[in-house]
Amino acid sequence: MRARWRTLALFFAVLGPGLISASVDNDAAGIAVYSIAGAEFGYRLLWTLIPALIALIVVQEMAARMGVVTGKGLGDLIRENFGLRISFWLMFGLIFANLATTMAEFAGIASACEILGLTRYIAVPLGAAFVWWLVVKNAYRPVERAFLVASLIYVLYIISGIRADPDWSVVLHGALAPSLRLRGDELAMVIALVGTTVSPWMQFYLQSTIVDKGIKVENYSLSRIDVIGGSFVTLLVAFFIVVTCATMIAGVRIATAGDAAAALQPVAGQFASTVFAFGLLNASLLAASILPLATAYTVCEGLGWERGVSWRFGQAPHFYGLYTGLILVGAGSILAVPAGWLIQIMKWSQVINGILLPVVLVFVLVLINRESLMGEYRNSRTFNVIAGAIVVVMAALSLLLAGDSLFPGVFG
Repeated sequence: MRARWRTLALFFAVLGPGLISASVDNDAAGIAVYSIAGAEFGYRLLWTLIPALIALIVVQEMAARMGVVTGKGLGDLIRENFGLRISFWLMFGLIFANLATTMAEFAGIASACEILGLTRYIAVPLGAAFVWWLVVKNAYRPVERAFLVASLIYVLYIISGIRADPDWSVVLHGALAPSLRLRGDELAMVIALVGTTVSPWMQFYLQSTIVDKGIKVENYSLSRIDVIGGSFVTLLVAFFIVVTCATMIAGVRIATAGDAAAALQPVAGQFASTVFAFGLLNASLLAASILPLATAYTVCEGLGWERGVSWRFGQAPHFYGLYTGLILVGAGSILAVPAGWLIQIMKWSQVINGILLPVVLVFVLVLINRESLMGEYRNSRTFNVIAGAIVVVMAALSLLLAGDSLFPGVFG
């Protein structure tokens, strides 16, 4: 009995990086994709979440394993094994892509708060101040606990899906019976649903926080449970977002997660709209905290600077300075940049992410197969075949998604 309690205590000590990094994937842009899929295509594309789940688990597990075994972040390993020049250009691309995505998160905060009755000119500055204070003025443990609580709030979407009272036999058919009409809009949506599941920043953030938390190789099995469990929770939330919109607002044309929350009110009542808007606010705040943090970790690792939320501002000025700058630019752009510019920035961020993802995944595969780094924990041949196939598919889908973002209508 004592051994079981010790294992349980160890698990809760390890819990965090996998659940948080996977949860942030359900950000404002992700919620928008799932909402649009449900509203425009009903339950028919639910099956795409299963391959998306497999891809997320495999890629995240490799990043977690490298962090536990090497005790170093992915940025560190790339710099040490491939040189500073490659690291510099990779960091440059990640800064641009993550900055544009951070702008989208503050746009999500603005949309959610306006639905809840608070103007963006108050909500966005308050949101920016909160996420800055949370990370800069607290040590790792309080920050992680806050992120874990924010991840738990995603249960609101599950409640919303259950209250929608769908025909569960039809829902299960959509989830378990793959179907695809080879039309441009439907193909583009499948690419969006699967291709947005794994983002380049996730691998850097997950590995860095595992190192920052000091998780040892003897606790690797517990860290693996954290990663796999986080992936399941994330796709479960996505599942219920699709179900809610497919049940409540089928046939409604929406463009953003905020549109979905607003569309629910006349159909499903104030409760559903408020729940959806509050979930969007939570998701956007969480992502607005994590994305600049992931960027600061990545860049400081790649350039060899001190980093981590356990350090004070004066001990890691580059880390906290970059984090602060990303928040200021991300939040300020929502108040100052014309809407047309923001849309273009978001499109270009998708292009950059689409280009970076296959590059980052190739680095991950090369590094995790180096015996000098991973020893007995390197990939098996079977795992390499599975991971390699996922890398190729995810890379192709991300590049296709980038092309569709840059050239709308590319799929017909």
